[in-house]
Amino acid sequence: MTTGTRQAPPRPRPRPRGSRVSRGYRVFQAVNAVILTGVVVVTLYPFVNIVARSLSDEAYIIAGQVSLVPRGFNLETYRLVMSDSMFWTNYRNTVVYTVVATVIAIVLTTCYAYVLSKKHLRGRSALVGIAVFTMFFSGGLIPNYVLVTSLGMKNTIWAIAVPNAINVFNLLVMKAFFESLPVELEEAAAVDGLNTYGILLRIVLPLSKAVAATMVLFYAVSFWNSWFAAFLYLDQQDLWPVTVYLRNLIAGATGAENVGAIAEADEVQAEATLKAVTIVLTTLPILLVYPFVQRYFVSGVMLGAVKG
Repeated sequence: MTTGTRQAPPRPRPRPRGSRVSRGYRVFQAVNAVILTGVVVVTLYPFVNIVARSLSDEAYIIAGQVSLVPRGFNLETYRLVMSDSMFWTNYRNTVVYTVVATVIAIVLTTCYAYVLSKKHLRGRSALVGIAVFTMFFSGGLIPNYVLVTSLGMKNTIWAIAVPNAINVFNLLVMKAFFESLPVELEEAAAVDGLNTYGILLRIVLPLSKAVAATMVLFYAVSFWNSWFAAFLYLDQQDLWPVTVYLRNLIAGATGAENVGAIAEADEVQAEATLKAVTIVLTTLPILLVYPFVQRYFVSGVMLGAVKG
């Protein structure tokens, strides 16, 4: 019986080393981190300062001692502002105006962008030119006011929603996204018997969740922060959005019906504290909504990325 030579176990292969990071790339990362950190600090500082002022006592605010941390913790101003019925009436108006105007804007922008994305459409260049023309030229303040008034939209929600229903920048963004979708998908859907509306609703829109969510956020923030249209077209105080309430507070032009009554209720509260509290309560909903829409921004970036 012959015994064969025993083979030695194979040696483990050395792990491949990662590519060495160059010194220039390290410098780029460091500079990039410093710049982005600075941008974050500059962006967050004003809001953190407003929150700190809204929670601070009047004496510290007047002395200029409130920076990022509240001094003399105080919630009395929040109680005073939130007890004002006109504030909540204007707040409710803002929510209604934002929801209705955003729905109208998304529907019109999506339909217009989908039409402009069809290269075989006759008169497409003229429609694009009309839209782009409005980015640089407008009728002016007085003609717009006369038009809205003559259409019977003054002191109604339509004065807020209709004149600003289509933002041309958002329109061009959606148009470019629709043009990037494969034409074969729509052709296959047409072969299966879907008409134009069926293709848009069942094929195109499900693939456009990222850009649609982005447009919803853009429009919602725009309508939520808008005050000039309401200040121009709404004469009744109970129709104002909360941004006009805030504008009057900051400008010192608020009547005795709302913040003037608050000041009489407690003369100790500083005007700066009232402004800070109102700003916090006004911007809070948008800050709460944004994280839920953030994932669609990531999806949009991935859809536009180069696949390999």
